[in-house]
Amino acid sequence: MRLLAWLMCVAALAAPLSAKDRLGVYQGWAAFRDPETPRCYAISEPDETIRPPTRAAYVSIGFWPKRSVTHQLYVRLSRDRAANSGVTLSAGGRRFRLKADSNAAWAADRRTDLAIIAAMRSATSLSIETIGRDGRSIVDAYALRGAPSAIDAAALGCAVR
Repeated sequence: MRLLAWLMCVAALAAPLSAKDRLGVYQGWAAFRDPETPRCYAISEPDETIRPPTRAAYVSIGFWPKRSVTHQLYVRLSRDRAANSGVTLSAGGRRFRLKADSNAAWAADRRTDLAIIAAMRSATSLSIETIGRDGRSIVDAYALRGAPSAIDAAALGCAVR
């Protein structure tokens, strides 16, 4: 119940004042459709964060049918990162360098988005690592149980008809 409440809160923060349809909850992941935008996304909060967070972190996989964008990774970090620090996503024994600003990260291109999602589908966990502005590590770890189902639900929720 707590996770569902948190996921709905994150969804509200991700797109204020827009209606969302819940497509399903799958273990620690949920899928939503925002018909006003329109967009769909699968989203999860970290199971573990090293050091106290300054904001609610999450990983989402988005679908934007009017923009012809699918399977787009977005990560919100639990704390601001140092400007000179890279962000690395690890899943299924693979490591991916992400593009980033002070509090978020994303894949460099569509090919990397798809490679990350393929790694997520065969892994049990995912971690996001960087260095914070304070010089201390930021590590946000996510369980991936339910992620494939949530991603598929989001994809179907925004499938072009």
